[in-house]
Amino acid sequence: MKYICECCGEEKEDWPALAYNSPYFYSCLSEEEQENAELTSDLCVVKAPEDTHRFIRTVLVQEVTDDCRDLEYGIWVSLSEKNFNEYVENYDNKEFKAEYFGWLSTYLPDYDFQESVPTTVVVDNSIGRPFVFPHQSYEHPFVNDFYTGITKEEAEKRINRVLNSKI
Repeated sequence: MKYICECCGEEKEDWPALAYNSPYFYSCLSEEEQENAELTSDLCVVKAPEDTHRFIRTVLVQEVTDDCRDLEYGIWVSLSEKNFNEYVENYDNKEFKAEYFGWLSTYLPDYDFQESVPTTVVVDNSIGRPFVFPHQSYEHPFVNDFYTGITKEEAEKRINRVLNSKI
């Protein structure tokens, strides 16, 4: 979709959101384990003998420093049982707002993740899916890029990489 950007007055074309179909944890399961899990476009529950894992789909907006557009990701975070249940109970309540602690559960191909990144999940059902913000104090290149921004060239590399692979 082409349009005239209000920021710079140039003709622009929207970038696609880089959306992931499931949390990384789910993608690591065997086919049999996946059949016993629940996965929708917004929620995922994986019951294991020792624990139940709960995930929600969120949006992360990455600033692009040399362009008027931002790069959007459709990513997953894990929530505690209490927070997940509250979110599900209020899923259709357009007035519902909340903030939760969550763990990043999508590993973006541009980064090496040895462990999950802590995040704040901001829910405002009047505007759609929750937004996620990595904790600024957590030292990781992903967190640094989130707060300092990436270049247009890097954003376009990421888009092309994701569009040319399965996620």
